[in-house]
Amino acid sequence: MSEPVWLSQAAYDRLNAELEELRGSGRREASAAIERARAHGDLKENAEYDVAKDEQGKMEARIRQLEDMLRNAQVGEADQVEGVVAAGTVVTVTDSDGDAEEVLIGSIEDKVPGLGLVSASSPLGQALIGAKVGDTVSYTAPGGTFSVTVTDIRPLEG
Repeated sequence: MSEPVWLSQAAYDRLNAELEELRGSGRREASAAIERARAHGDLKENAEYDVAKDEQGKMEARIRQLEDMLRNAQVGEADQVEGVVAAGTVVTVTDSDGDAEEVLIGSIEDKVPGLGLVSASSPLGQALIGAKVGDTVSYTAPGGTFSVTVTDIRPLEG
C-alpha cells in the first residue's frame, strides 16, 4: 500500500480524467495498434508489433500508477493551521549561505512553473512539516546534513 499523497482538487480531477481516458480510448487504441501490427505477419521479426506491445505496457503501468495515487489521495485544500508548514503550502526557506528558495510542499502532479517542489515524504519535506516561520530545520540527504530556516509560509493559490 502506498503512502497518502496530497493533491489539489484540480490535480485530482485532471488525473481522474487521464485515467478514464487511458482505460477507455487508450486501451482501445493500443489493442487496435497491436492488431494492425499482428496483421503484418511473423511476430518474431515485427518491430511494429514490439513497439505496440511496449506502448501498451507503458500505458498499463501508468494506469496502475494513477489508480494507486488516486486511491491514496488526500484531496482538497491542505489541512493547515495558520503559520504552520503542511502539504499544500508554499514555503520560503533560506539556507546557510543566505540563498532563499520558494517551494511547494506537495505532489509532482501539482507542480507550478517557477516554484520548486518538495514531496512531503522527502527528507526536507518531513523536516519542514509542522515548522513555523523562524524555525530552522535540519535534514539528511545523500549529500550530507543540511539546515534551512523557514522565512515565509502561504497557501498554494488556486
